[in-house]
Amino acid sequence: MSASLADSTDNKNNKHYKYLVFIGRFQPFHCGHKAVVDEALKRADNVIMLIGSANLPRSLRNPFSVSERTAMIKGAYSDKDAARIHCVALDDALYNDTRWLKYVQAGVRSVTHDLNADIGLIGHSKDSSSYYLSLFPNWASVSVPNYHNLSATPIRDSYLMGAMPTPERTPDATREVLSQFKNTAEYERLHEEAGFIDKYKKQWESAPYPPTFMTADALVVQSGHILLVERRSMPGRGLWALPGGFLNPKETLFDACIRELREETRLKVPEPVLRGSFHSQHTFDDPYRSARGRTITQAFYLQLKNDAKGLPKVKGSDDAAAAFWLPLAELDAQMMFEDHYAIITKMVGL
Repeated sequence: MSASLADSTDNKNNKHYKYLVFIGRFQPFHCGHKAVVDEALKRADNVIMLIGSANLPRSLRNPFSVSERTAMIKGAYSDKDAARIHCVALDDALYNDTRWLKYVQAGVRSVTHDLNADIGLIGHSKDSSSYYLSLFPNWASVSVPNYHNLSATPIRDSYLMGAMPTPERTPDATREVLSQFKNTAEYERLHEEAGFIDKYKKQWESAPYPPTFMTADALVVQSGHILLVERRSMPGRGLWALPGGFLNPKETLFDACIRELREETRLKVPEPVLRGSFHSQHTFDDPYRSARGRTITQAFYLQLKNDAKGLPKVKGSDDAAAAFWLPLAELDAQMMFEDHYAIITKMVGL
């Protein structure tokens, strides 16, 4: 390396920022996360923690609320340092990077009030989920090494199966929040679901490769209403979902969509009309979209014609505890199963 290039690198590495932004889900906040925040506090006047996967129902992948994760983060520091840490909820925008970037910008601006302020992004490229470090050309990127290869996933998984994390992996504040949460009904529900998923996955342990599942979902809209079901069973029992299910060996994806739609909702619309109402289809394949394993779904958007007689009658059946028409204005991400809210917003254009 030439002397001039070395000087340039040293100047960048030693630069002090007004704001450093750390984006993550922190499910839970562990010592690896804390090492990044420690460095950020040395390198900046303020640290903005954008806490991802906000405003979603509790799940095995996202069991802790933003307020609980904020308590983990701020509780790991003195009052003086905690005052320099700004925790901001960040909604997901699966399948829409542009919308997610807008959310990030809005979250940062809520603290800085100016996106042209002295801002940097701090983190480490542990895997493809950290690709955001390259998405903000106007902000400097500060990369830090991975701390002992710590990952939240095994900590979270073992906790939901009943074990508490060790002090070597989590700050005291995190273990305090986890200990309190363990005494709640929400933890019991997630603990039960974690056991269900563990048994589910053990069915495939002898397979030569991890299985990939294929499902089909029906997105049916009429007169500003969307047809949803309430899930009867785990995972996601009680949450709202699109009617859908697994592909049978000898059917097309569209046939699977129509079959599952009719089985779960008893929708009073003739099958030829349903097939003739096809508008569009899209593949949704986020690797983490389902706790059951790698599950790819094909969603089919059906637009039913407006009818002066009103919305067709529906009734929950098969895997659905209930079926109902919901005004699109009343869609609630905190009630939706897996990535179904993202599927709806992507296909309907909300």
